[in-house]
Amino acid sequence: MATNNSIRTETFPSGIASVGLDTVERQIPADEPPPLAPNGELSVIGKSFPRPNGRAKVTGAVRFTVDIKLPGMLHTRVLRSPWPHAVVRTIDTLAAANHPGVRAILTIADPAKPQTATLHYIGEPIAAVAADSIAAAEEALHLIRVEYQALPFVADIDKARDPAAPLVHDDTTAPAGHPSGFPAAAGLPLNGNVRGPAISRRGNVSRGFAEADAIVEAEYSTHVQTHCCLEPHAIVADWRPDGLTVYMSTQFTAGVRDEIAAAFGLPLNRVRVIVDAMGGGFGSKSQLGNYGRFAIELSRQAKAPVQLFLEREEEQMDAGNRPGTWQRLRIGAKHDGSLTAISLVSYGTAGVGLGAGVGNNAEALYSCPNFEGAQHDVFINAGPGCAMRGPGNTPGAFGLEQTIDELAEKLGTDPLRLRDRIDPCPVRREERRIGAERIGWHRRHAPGANSGPVKRGLGMAQSLWGANVQTNAACEVRIMRDGSVEVLSSVQDIGTGIATVLAQTVAEVLGLRPDEITVRIGDTEFPPGGPSYGSRTTASTTPPARTAAWRVQQQLLREAALMLNASVNELIAVEGKILVGSDRSRFLTFRDAAARLRTDRIAAVASRSDDYGGFRRRAGEDAALAQQDLGGVQFAEISVDTEIGIIRVERVVAVQDCGRPMNPRQIESQVQGGVLMGISYALLEERIIDQATGRMVNPNLEQYKLVGPRETPEIDVIVLENYQGRSATDAYGIAEPANIATAPAVANAVYNALGVRLRSLPMTPAAVLAAVGKVPQRS
Repeated sequence: MATNNSIRTETFPSGIASVGLDTVERQIPADEPPPLAPNGELSVIGKSFPRPNGRAKVTGAVRFTVDIKLPGMLHTRVLRSPWPHAVVRTIDTLAAANHPGVRAILTIADPAKPQTATLHYIGEPIAAVAADSIAAAEEALHLIRVEYQALPFVADIDKARDPAAPLVHDDTTAPAGHPSGFPAAAGLPLNGNVRGPAISRRGNVSRGFAEADAIVEAEYSTHVQTHCCLEPHAIVADWRPDGLTVYMSTQFTAGVRDEIAAAFGLPLNRVRVIVDAMGGGFGSKSQLGNYGRFAIELSRQAKAPVQLFLEREEEQMDAGNRPGTWQRLRIGAKHDGSLTAISLVSYGTAGVGLGAGVGNNAEALYSCPNFEGAQHDVFINAGPGCAMRGPGNTPGAFGLEQTIDELAEKLGTDPLRLRDRIDPCPVRREERRIGAERIGWHRRHAPGANSGPVKRGLGMAQSLWGANVQTNAACEVRIMRDGSVEVLSSVQDIGTGIATVLAQTVAEVLGLRPDEITVRIGDTEFPPGGPSYGSRTTASTTPPARTAAWRVQQQLLREAALMLNASVNELIAVEGKILVGSDRSRFLTFRDAAARLRTDRIAAVASRSDDYGGFRRRAGEDAALAQQDLGGVQFAEISVDTEIGIIRVERVVAVQDCGRPMNPRQIESQVQGGVLMGISYALLEERIIDQATGRMVNPNLEQYKLVGPRETPEIDVIVLENYQGRSATDAYGIAEPANIATAPAVANAVYNALGVRLRSLPMTPAAVLAAVGKVPQRS
């Protein structure tokens, strides 16, 4: 180990455990802990410990935002537009304001100048009422009088691309942004309802296709998918003279606090955001949102706490969605399978918003010297989209992975063999090997080879996702004089289990059990926690947790060394004891050592450092984000009843990687959830808008179909240990990659069963019957 005053060089385990580990040298900050051994040599990390709040969740004891009850709390309801496109001509709130129980009213338009307010979709907020009861708020909504001037609208992506289509926005009202969902690229043009294209190029695509021995080209489409969080969006805002406290179902407490401070002109130290339990977010609860602003402003006006939660119809129409997409892919290759060119054109719609691209799969997943992509956003009069589990790459994989399979067939080779040729990632190569063996890939037959009405098929697909990191993430670890231990961070547990992993991380360092660690999170009074989106929570939060635990342990060991007449370097912490490594008969219990502290507690705070070895950055991305690509390969076994058109997914084998697996059971749960969401996306989910009225006709969980117990297949999860020596824990996220590959794996299996490709999602019974020639496809 080489050192200087600020950095030192350490040797870390490196490689895929199932293949064989090597080592890699990294320069790390001198005040961070030594390398962590592989999981097999650890006591707590890498083991499946239960969630500390698991019993409370299943017994209903945990507190969700809708359970918050404050003295004098008011209740809010929102008046929403009945028109897909309209100008508010007049708005009269006098009768509503005089209704018994009403304490405050907020409108989007100045009643003196209402013509300045334009509504762009059904469900867009117009006004909000805070009252003593929900009933009073709802009654008051009916007393608000609004006169509208209806405007022409368009609610279909293909019709919106027509130059003659009604304009959703003009140059002054259109949001600025990039189809990828990343920060705006300067100068993207707005042509009618189309923003873009955003162009990405390398090499010479024309030359690449000229050199190709085989070319495949195909078009794909995916419909809008809504988040369907079990817990609705909810907030309780309590504005007081000394500051604002917000209880909110959010994926980013620190980010919401920053938004609030900026929007309401408050210093950060007068805004506090708290979240206890959450019932899902999937990307839709990443920001404050208009409903959050309403609740805060109403609380300020009424001088009382205000609660606002969305009902299911509001969730479906105005809480975000995964954008719908259309994409055309063209891929050229040599006889040996090497790719010569990839061309991608996409149009996506996030309603009145942006971010409807198809990600970077086509550009980055496979080795190809020549690439050109052109991605566009298309505005329609519908609720705005937002990030949803694997944004961009999930619909993008549906097109790319089918096209790669189609190319393999044209070249007369197996889809796995082609990917072995064009995919440079050794981790995915091992995932393909394991998954093929587990699913029984040797059983895969020629497309459509089965006789009889029930056809069977095998398919596979791959995922690509960045190993994202938020550097503005920190943890504090405290050791009390009685031996109790706390870890604190404002990071939120949205159901994925970061609280459990934090307890494991600290327990491993201190030689304790996870249930001996008190985890205090979800409160911006604690050190800043990163967001719970983009699969970055574990990668952002566990390294500073381990570093803080190690630093505070050094303080404790210095005290223990005096009592044990040993040097700090001789001491080890294990099984609740501090031992002298050379003479294990000499020890103190952890509690005895803590009892000798000079103060009631000792503590250390650590923040997320840059990845060891440096971040891999890509053009256009925030420099605070690390991009170490994560993979994942999924195999699907399906059956198709060609008499009734029903596709049944019978088994999925998901082989995933996330760096160091911190808690295998929780990771397995994440992967199972990603697979189920992917199956639901593939077969069932579709927002349906009546083109005559612009209204969503299935804004509920009855007509909007989701996977349930009957559709749940056997899911076999295998998680690789893939060490890279990139941080104090070398752990990354898994939520997004677990979702990306499922739909294309199912689609490739359907092709193997039928011998006919389904290129549009969802793959409904009607689509199957049309594909096999039983009934015409609906328009």
